[in-house]
Formats: sequence, structure tokens, C-alpha cells
Amino acid sequence: MSNAISCLLSPRSIAVIGASADPKKTAGRPVAYLQKHGFSGRIMPVNPRAETIGGLTCYPDVSALPEVPDVAIVLLGAQRAHEAVKQLSDMGCKAAIVLASGYTETGEEGAQRQQQLKEAAGSMRILGPNTIGLVNLTDGIVLSPSGALEMDSFPVGSIGVVSQSGGILGSLLSRAAARGIGLSKLISTSNEVDLELADFIDHLADDPATDVIALYVETVRHPEKFRAACLKAARLGKTVVAFKVGRSEAGAQAAVSHTGAMAGADTMYDALFRQVGVIRAQTFSDLLDIPAALATRRRLRGKRIAVLTSTGGAGTLVSDDLGAAGFETPAPDEATAATLRALHSGGEAVLDRNPIDVTLAGLRPDLLRGAINALLASPSYDALVVIVGSSSLAMPELLVGAVQECLPNSDKPIMAYVSPHAPHIGALLTRSGVPAYAAAESCTAALAGMLHAHEFTVPDDDDSAAETGSVAVEVPAGTLDEAQAKALFAQFGLSCTPEQVVADGDQAVAAAQELGGPVALKLLSAEILHKSDVGGVALGLGPESIRDRLEQMKADVSAHTGVQPERFLVQKMVKNGVELILGMHRDVLGTAIMLGMGGVTAELFKDTTMRLLPSVDGRLRGLTHAQALAMARELQTWPLLDGYRGRPPADVEALADAVVAFSQMVAQLGDRLLEAEINPLFVLPAGQGVMAADAIAVLA
Repeated sequence: MSNAISCLLSPRSIAVIGASADPKKTAGRPVAYLQKHGFSGRIMPVNPRAETIGGLTCYPDVSALPEVPDVAIVLLGAQRAHEAVKQLSDMGCKAAIVLASGYTETGEEGAQRQQQLKEAAGSMRILGPNTIGLVNLTDGIVLSPSGALEMDSFPVGSIGVVSQSGGILGSLLSRAAARGIGLSKLISTSNEVDLELADFIDHLADDPATDVIALYVETVRHPEKFRAACLKAARLGKTVVAFKVGRSEAGAQAAVSHTGAMAGADTMYDALFRQVGVIRAQTFSDLLDIPAALATRRRLRGKRIAVLTSTGGAGTLVSDDLGAAGFETPAPDEATAATLRALHSGGEAVLDRNPIDVTLAGLRPDLLRGAINALLASPSYDALVVIVGSSSLAMPELLVGAVQECLPNSDKPIMAYVSPHAPHIGALLTRSGVPAYAAAESCTAALAGMLHAHEFTVPDDDDSAAETGSVAVEVPAGTLDEAQAKALFAQFGLSCTPEQVVADGDQAVAAAQELGGPVALKLLSAEILHKSDVGGVALGLGPESIRDRLEQMKADVSAHTGVQPERFLVQKMVKNGVELILGMHRDVLGTAIMLGMGGVTAELFKDTTMRLLPSVDGRLRGLTHAQALAMARELQTWPLLDGYRGRPPADVEALADAVVAFSQMVAQLGDRLLEAEINPLFVLPAGQGVMAADAIAVLA
């Protein structure tokens, strides 16, 4: 695998099948660009209607090639591309790039053509089809007809880009070049008939020229392969940043539980990315902004940021945005403030607060150098943002030189916010090792990405999956009623509320007397699972009122549904508990456990977190106790569990045990379990455990 990808990225000989003699045409560009950007290997154009192209001997067909090419670019249409691919494969070519469209993106007929292409390739690796190709900037090899390659040179750096969209590749290349952001490799995978995102993440993780991997993601086709590649990159110290399109897609809606509505496809991607250390770019611009900061290889070890400005408004803009994202901008400590004051003879600077305002510093490099060095040396700060004001427009080299000279004095991150519209200054700074941004929000996103990269620890193989036990369970198929669902959950060790199934008023009175205290009366039905919506829940009842309330419930449910209820649940009410929701969700990415704020407002607030269950040798595994605790701490609701404003701390250990038990059940039942949810799951005060008060389960 890696050998074929190495060959694809760094070939010594290239055949261009269907090359045009006109460099202005798409089919004419690959040869022209290879020559323009200095490819030193052999280029072999193939076209039966031309004798030479770009001064090179042109061959009439694949069989006429004088040697087996390392790589071939196939520029033929979808109707003929497979023929050339078959010939190339038969002669021993290692990899081919198929640019043609007209495959799975066009429907069933196109899907058949794509399968035909895959079969024609045999053991030869394919990039595409429907791809714009790739660019290896490290070695100056361009295997693409993208118009973005018209430019004469590109800043070469350590950011590798893999995109499932061809057009986005040219967009990122041109934007990076304009901003002075250096790239190492750009690869468009597009339809991914063979080589895909995970293959190139895995390869770039080993690439000495690549430090950061940026992804433009439309879908992850093989989640386990993607997971393994991203964790490999993380273990090798290479951060992956992904921009995932399709955030507004509805996602697969589950039939009966809240979980489906709260755990759409996009939430699953969030969970996958978080578990493998991938930083999710929230905007398209983040896909360059965050890698540009990470490529400096500086570590952000905390949230305290110094903002050095010579223009007050811009400094406030940056510090305000940082504060909104949870960063701190503390005032200088006394020793640092004294150092700053010693730099100034006049009284125009404001040095006792943050932003630190050094007016006219843009025109005085010595002042700027001194201030930067003082702030980088200060124990009060983890990073520095330098504001570039309009005063720097006249002589930008002075400012850039001053900032650059300070870089060797500290390993703390330093970045710039360019306040006037001055892209040339931004590019100059970025090329000098100081990532520069034209928006305050970009500085924040870059710092947040750096902090995420520093804080992520690759899970040990031993810690990432709990061994799934084997509980002998017998469960009926179909949708279970609440009592059946709780009986299933109890078999896996989940505690449920004391309750009794009743059929009439006499039984309800007896149950209320036996359970004691106020009770809840609920409709019991496998068909009607959202009971409160149809008048099927009544709370705080006693033996004296439950008979009448049961009759009223019969009438209400019948009026809402046309169904005459026959069975009810009398349940002891739970006091002093925090209401959570615990559920499972399955889609193409895998099976996930969801934990969130529960009760009737669960869907309204959507305070949730998710973990995808790991798969080991094709078998799902449950979560560990540590993972379950981490999920609870990620909730905005966490303070309610942790003793918020004097309320007793909740039994979070028992909660973690319940999450683990639930995940073990989901893992063991596998595809048999279509849906499962507890809402609410009451977390009682410390030492008192948890109680499942309502439950849903649907089995195949």
C-alpha cells in the first residue's frame, strides 16, 4: 500500500493518457504543468493524433509506451477510461489517476461504470475517479490540470491536504499561496473507488515533510480504517484538522426514541473526531487558519494570552473574542510590567493591563522587540498575539523583522492579527514563521486548535475498550413496553424504579399502598412510547386518588389515540435526583452511546455528549469507567451532578457504572438492538445510586 502511494506521490516516470497538444485545454495542462514546475523524470504523452506534445515524443496508445510508467494520468472520458486502466494494469503500472466524471455521482449507470473501472484496475491502485489529481509541493511534482497551478511558485511547507472535493483543492492551494502558508502535499480523492482519505492520512503520518494533515470531508467510508489512521498520526505527533460539510443534514431519525433526533449524523462525526484527536474546523477558513498555527510546531500549554497592540480598538476586538471562547487575558505580573515600563521613556504606553498598548511600536522595532521578549518570558502568559496596526503599513519589514528576531527566544506560540487590510503584511509574517490572520475570530480558532492538540492524549489500546461480558438474555423481538425494556436493562445490572404492572383501579390502589409514598401512574404500551404526549402520565398520586386518575387516563389516551388502554404501571416516584438521558444510536459511522440532560426537555436543550463504541476484531466493545466519567464531565449539566450551589453531589460513580453497563448491553446485543433509551435516568445523591425511571427498547 504505502509503496504504491509513495510511487503515486513521487513517480520517476509519468504517462499522460489522452494528452492534448493545446496547453490551454484541460487535457493539455498536465504535461504543460509538469514541465513548467520542473519535473525531472520522464513524461510520456499518449495521443494517436499527435507526434509530439510540448517537445516530447507522443505515443499512439498505451501498448506503444517505451517503458512501464510509475504513474499514469488518465484523461479519457468515463466511457473509455477503463480500457486504458486495464492496459496499464496489465503492463505493471503501480498507480493511475482517473480524472473523468460520470461515475457514482451520476446515478446507477455511473455506479456500474465505477465498478467496471475497479475491476479493470486489478492490483493497480486508483486515485479517483472524478478527481482533480494531486500536487506534491515538497518535490515539485504536479499531477493535476487544476487552473490553480498557473501560478509560478508556491510556498512549500509542512501542511498536507486531502480533499474529497476536487475544486476545493485548487481553492486551498491558491488561498494558501496568497497567505504565505506552506503546503507539502495536496490530494483529491473524490469518488474513492480505491484509495481514500484514510489511506492518505496513514501515508502522510509517515511523511517527514508533513507535520499537520488538513482534511476536506464529505463522508468517511470506512470508520475503523479512518480511526486507525488518525490515531497513528496522533501517536506520531501529527495533528489532523478536518472540515466536514453537510452539518445541516437531518441525519437518520430514529422511530421512537429521543436519541435519534438528538444524535444525527453530524453529532456522530463530532464524536468520531473527538475520540481520535481530530480538530474539527468550524468554518472553511479554519481549515487553513488552524493548520497554519500548528505548523509552527509550538505548543500552547494553557489559556493565558498576552495581546500586544499599538491600536486600542483592535486589541479589544481580539481580547473580547478570546474571552468569549474561554481564554484569559490577565494583566502583566509586576515584574513583567516593570520590564515593560523600563522600555518607555514617554508616558504614552498603557502597560498595566491586557491588551498591552504600546502606541507607535510599529515604528520603533527596538520597543517592539523588548515588549515581545518581555511577554514571551513572562510566567503569566502561555502565548502572545501581536496586533499589527496601520502604523506598520509604511515599513512592514521593520515590524516583521522585529517579531521574527524574537522567535528563537521562546517556544510559546506567537501569532499576529493584521488590523488594516494588508494581505502582503500577513503573508510576509506567515512566511517568517508567525501565522497572521485578518480576523480576530481566526486568532481564537487557531489558539483553540493548538490547545486541543496539546491536551489530546492518544488512548492506550488497553484503555480504549472494555471487554464485553456475556449475559445470557432472552428477549422478545419488536418494540418492548416499558416494563419489558426495564427487565432487559436490569439483566445487565441497571437499577430501575420499584413498580408494579396493573390492569384496573383496584390493582392500582393496592400497588400504591404497597409501594408507599407518592407514586406515578403511566400508560403501559409497546405501541405508544411517548406517553406524556397523549395524557398517559400522572405524577404525585396516592392510594386515595389513583383509582379516579386511572379512569381519567383511560379516557384521555382513548381520545388522543383511539386505543383503549388495558395495562398501566404504578411506579414509586424518585426524589432529589438529577435527570439524564442515556441512549444508543447507530448509523454508518458505527454505534454510539449518548448521555445528556434528560426529562421532557431533553430534545429542547440537546445538552449531550457521545462516544462511539470501539470495534475489536469485528466485535463491539463497551466503554470503560474512565470514558463514562469523562462523558459526564463534558455535559453543560455537569455542575448539577457536582454539587452546584450547595446541592448534594450526585452519585457520579454509580452513573459511570450505569453508562458502562448500558454500553455492555448495546455491544453484546449488537445488531439485534435497534434502539435503547433511558429517559429519565435519575442520578441520586452520592452513595444512593441511579434509577431508570422510563425505558425504551426495540429489537430486531
